[in-house]
Amino acid sequence: MGNFETTRWSVVLAARGTDSAARDALDHLCQTYWPPLYAFVRRQGHGVEQAQDLTQEFFARFIGDGFLDTVHPDRGRFRTFLLACVKHFLSHEREREHARKREGNWDRVALDLAGAEDRVAPALVGLDTPERAFERQWALALLDQVMAALEREYGAKGRGELFRALKGGLLGGTPPEAYREIAERLDISEGAVKTAVYRLRKRYRELLHEEVA
Repeated sequence: MGNFETTRWSVVLAARGTDSAARDALDHLCQTYWPPLYAFVRRQGHGVEQAQDLTQEFFARFIGDGFLDTVHPDRGRFRTFLLACVKHFLSHEREREHARKREGNWDRVALDLAGAEDRVAPALVGLDTPERAFERQWALALLDQVMAALEREYGAKGRGELFRALKGGLLGGTPPEAYREIAERLDISEGAVKTAVYRLRKRYRELLHEEVA
């Protein structure tokens, strides 16, 4: 099935180490799952700049305080653990501010916060609770990872152009005229396009099921 690196416990546990591989695993977790945490913080009522600072500092403390040493697959889902951690972090905001003044600033984690508001906008409207906003963004992050995994797989097989041509219709129906256009562009038959779409959707479901499970 290939190497699908999302919140699999192999990645979480690998991040506990001190070597470069552990740092790569930790960076992967931070970069992938800051949007759910940012959405949760924003939904708690914090402004944009404050929410960005809090999200940055949460990950700095998540790393520095060794939170990962306390988590284990037998104790439940990683996203539940992460949500509990950020709740604890925010509940001690005053103490954290005092400690920061005494100890100096924590190293900032290099999160890609550009466009953060646009990314989490749907979670910041309506009557969603902070927890619901977190879950919504977690689901979107999961789907992003599935898509990235598919792109890597197809690219490794030299089929990147085929993936790019088909991914637009991955989640929805593909009109007949689109099959003809893709077939002409890739110089293959319409039947081959339909077969490729079927296989792509099947693989997408497999990866999604694997992560959800």
